[in-house]
Amino acid sequence: MSGYLVLSSTLAIFQIKFLHHPKLLSVLTNGIIAVSEPSVEDDYLGQFPLNFGGIAPFYADLDTTGGQGRVYYREDSSPDILQLAVNYIKRCFPESTFEPSSVVIVTWDSVAPYAGPGEDATLQAKRNTFQAVLASSDSSSYAIFLYPEDGLQFYSTHSKNDNELVPATVGFSQPATNYYLWIKPGLYKTIANEEETLNNLHRSSNLGKQGVWAFEIGGSDIILPTSESPVSVDYGDYDQFQEVTTEPPISHKDSIEISQPEVSYEIPSRGDNIQTSYSIPQPAAEDDFQSPYQTATEQPPPEPPLPTGKNPPLQFPAQQFPQQHGQIIDVEEVDETGIVFRYSTDVQQTCANNRHQCSVHAVCKDYPNGFCCSCITGYKGNGRQCVAEGSPQRVNGKVKGRIFVGNNPIPIVFENTDLHSYVVMNHGRAYTAISTIPETLGFSLLPLAPIGGVIGWMFAVEQQGYKNGFSITGGEFTRQAEVTFLNTNEKLTIKQKFSGIDEHGHLTIDTQLEGKVPEIPFGSSVHIEPYTELYHSSSSVITSSSTREYTVTEPERGGTSPTYTVPYQWRQTISFDECIYDDSHHPVSATQQLSVDSIFVLYNTDEQILRYAMSNSIGPIGEGRSHNPCYTGTHGCDTNAVCRPGANNQFTCECSVGFRGDGRTCYELEKTKCQREQEQFMAFGPRGPRPVGQFIPQCDVYGNYLPTQCHSSSGYCWCVDRDGNEIDGTRSGPGIQPPCIGTVAPPVVVGPSVKPDTIHLPPGTHLLIAQSGRIDHVPLEGNDMRKQDAKALLYVPDKVVIGVAYDCLEKMVYWTDISSPSISRASLGGGEPVAIIKTDLESPEGIALDYLGRTIFWTDSQLDRIEVARVDGTQRRILFDTDLVNPRAIVADPMRGNLYWTDWNREAPKIETSYMDGTNRRILVKDDLGLPNGLTFDTYSSLLCWVDAGTKRLECMDPNQLGRRKILEGIQYPFSITSYGKNLFYTDWKRDAVVAVDRTVPEENDNFQPPKRTRIYGITTALAQCPQGHNYCSVNNGGCTHLCLATPGGRSCRCPDNTVGVDCTERN
Repeated sequence: MSGYLVLSSTLAIFQIKFLHHPKLLSVLTNGIIAVSEPSVEDDYLGQFPLNFGGIAPFYADLDTTGGQGRVYYREDSSPDILQLAVNYIKRCFPESTFEPSSVVIVTWDSVAPYAGPGEDATLQAKRNTFQAVLASSDSSSYAIFLYPEDGLQFYSTHSKNDNELVPATVGFSQPATNYYLWIKPGLYKTIANEEETLNNLHRSSNLGKQGVWAFEIGGSDIILPTSESPVSVDYGDYDQFQEVTTEPPISHKDSIEISQPEVSYEIPSRGDNIQTSYSIPQPAAEDDFQSPYQTATEQPPPEPPLPTGKNPPLQFPAQQFPQQHGQIIDVEEVDETGIVFRYSTDVQQTCANNRHQCSVHAVCKDYPNGFCCSCITGYKGNGRQCVAEGSPQRVNGKVKGRIFVGNNPIPIVFENTDLHSYVVMNHGRAYTAISTIPETLGFSLLPLAPIGGVIGWMFAVEQQGYKNGFSITGGEFTRQAEVTFLNTNEKLTIKQKFSGIDEHGHLTIDTQLEGKVPEIPFGSSVHIEPYTELYHSSSSVITSSSTREYTVTEPERGGTSPTYTVPYQWRQTISFDECIYDDSHHPVSATQQLSVDSIFVLYNTDEQILRYAMSNSIGPIGEGRSHNPCYTGTHGCDTNAVCRPGANNQFTCECSVGFRGDGRTCYELEKTKCQREQEQFMAFGPRGPRPVGQFIPQCDVYGNYLPTQCHSSSGYCWCVDRDGNEIDGTRSGPGIQPPCIGTVAPPVVVGPSVKPDTIHLPPGTHLLIAQSGRIDHVPLEGNDMRKQDAKALLYVPDKVVIGVAYDCLEKMVYWTDISSPSISRASLGGGEPVAIIKTDLESPEGIALDYLGRTIFWTDSQLDRIEVARVDGTQRRILFDTDLVNPRAIVADPMRGNLYWTDWNREAPKIETSYMDGTNRRILVKDDLGLPNGLTFDTYSSLLCWVDAGTKRLECMDPNQLGRRKILEGIQYPFSITSYGKNLFYTDWKRDAVVAVDRTVPEENDNFQPPKRTRIYGITTALAQCPQGHNYCSVNNGGCTHLCLATPGGRSCRCPDNTVGVDCTERN
């Protein structure tokens, strides 16, 4: 059950240097590092605190028998490992001058929970991987716990002793003291011992690094005995112990069994932990642990303390980091953006297998102990993230808070508030807007300009030899700041997490505010003078502190406007990853000065928007900005240009990458971000020489992978997801492009979000057109489009709208969204959209509506099925889930009770029909089809028409007859179609247009390109009045208890799926 590690030097732990075995550690398979002789397993399992000294990253009854897991341990003094330990420790203890001489690394790899015969098989299949690192110097010691990004798979185990389910424990325990007649348990600290907290270990951190925790566990030279009597050591039978291996491998032929004096005692119940308040940054508190006998006599603090290494939170907020999915991975991959403690130092990380960790605008370079990334010429960043020099930047994120204002005892709580920032990089000027801040709080937040000021630091104008925040961090860091208002001693904590660049090329940020601020009266203005602030850099940590003032001018009262000044102190710690192998990645100076001026703060009461703006530059201490126009912002270069300083006050303007011009005026080149990625891919190649016929990805206008990818040599094409991965079952033969749909929503416009209300639809008949994050309308005059009056009808940002249908009875528009699969609707009389179906969908595409029977029908191309539901999304029922491969378009003929749909099955494309109740299913068209995408049924002419992107034809037929009529040939890439009068209107992907075709001539007679040139998806006709007619479901729901589905000359009453316990009657 245990293995022993003899250390090269004494390890000081828990303020104790053990006399009996000062250089011996015991590694137990049950997730414990013992610092004194451990008891036999049966005596300590299920007990905490332990009667022996223990460090427990995950203490539970773990099983490593039968190859179910292994435990690796070693002492390491290599420079890169020591530096990594220092980096983590200084993140949590920035004032520490800790220099370890060696570290101990212990890894529990894929260990299983103990489960007796006949116990839960599901639990037995789970595995946990975790790691502990002990780092020691002559004066202090620290422990670092690391957990994999996808978390732990189990949190409790069955006990061998009583077969109960016992939760795991993370914590520390000093050894008990033996007084012969009684035993006093040692001091201890519990970090986590409940499922909720254990489940969040991988998402949270006390040093800003997901899944990594650091604790100071020793800092005293006091020498105390471990026990009043010597410990006797016996060597037991090796066969009774599970496998514990070291790395490099060492064979242990014997294990140690401990014989304790025969003393009867009980471990007292765990006492309450004492909460102590503290601020960031500060040295660690003196007491690490609490005795079980100790009583909490201190008064609890009025506000919860901030987490540090000494006092990590006992409950970790689940929302702090996004949920990760997947199975247990190697501990070497705990952190994809940084180097972690590896099992063996002979596993060399090189560019050959890590090139993907660098930006596409960076080069990867190998060093003796690892690799580093650096941005290529024309780009700025840390190599992992790079942006074009001089290009404006956008930052999007969310803000939440719980803030007390003045003497109000009730806090103001807000969540999911939008933050948008726009940065003119060559001026170092950042504009930040935070929307929907209530009036009771807005004015009191005006002094907090540095909420957005950190964005200004990221893109501050760099004086020669100095680096701004983005050059250092790449926009991936955590910031924790504390603001103290000195007159009243009120404090506010700001926690921000920057997550780098998203798929739209925008930086992302999450902000959390908590604490108390002085009240600023309604209508006041706030002025902040220019200031400077020193930024101190060390390994992966930047700290700063400053005291400055703001001036409040209250609204005029009695002919005067009261004015007063408030001093406040700012202290902040920024933690990030940096490459430890290349010294040139560090700033030239460990201390840099940020100069901030032209500060503007405003709260708009009408829009409830808080606005901050400021100009920033970074340079040497004391000198402020240079007088060169590049540093003062008076250069006059284009916003998409770089200002290059010259001698004295001379400078030149140079257009950013992707732009062309003289620098004072720059024009964007016809190249997208993704096209530049292609060039980068071709310039640096894949991981090795490129073979003949190498596939090179194609990208859309936003820099995303095109949903359809083709191999230029073989001619084969396939659909891909947003990451460029091929979707199974979509590969088509040479020369044929499958009609793939992109799932990435278009970029969101910078600024407070557009409210997703519908715009009131004017009288008359309109075309409704789906364009990813919006639905447009084009009025019809007669049969013709009034293109000049086309407008956006509905904004739904971050959505990919595919199918669209119209309810002429209730004036509602319905649509499908495949980015976050759902079906939604909105009233055209005005109002916000409502998602009526959000579950059990994968890729909903076509949608149809029976306005008489009040039902909707839709296709799902991933689930390969067709479903029906009431118009409010209730009473879902699957009509078809067989003989479907790629179902897409679907239309209904409510008066006749028929349903029609297309299936672009690559092997056998077809158009099918059935009654609305799912009976009488049959293939209507199967010959001479390629990629039938769009389908429409004209009630007045009884014509069924479709567009085919394979045959490039528009055809029509009467479903009751066998003949087909070719309306138009040689069209480009049609997707959807609708009809009105004598015209057919189809959307074309290649033309980004709506094309009108007169089916009586037949010829194209008009086309409309929306101002927003993006791929157009679904189209439908919003009739001014419903067609006259009825079916057997239009009155009293046809007498049905649930779904009424029309058929020719009748109806069927059907029950929804999963109607257990529901009184439902089916009949024809």
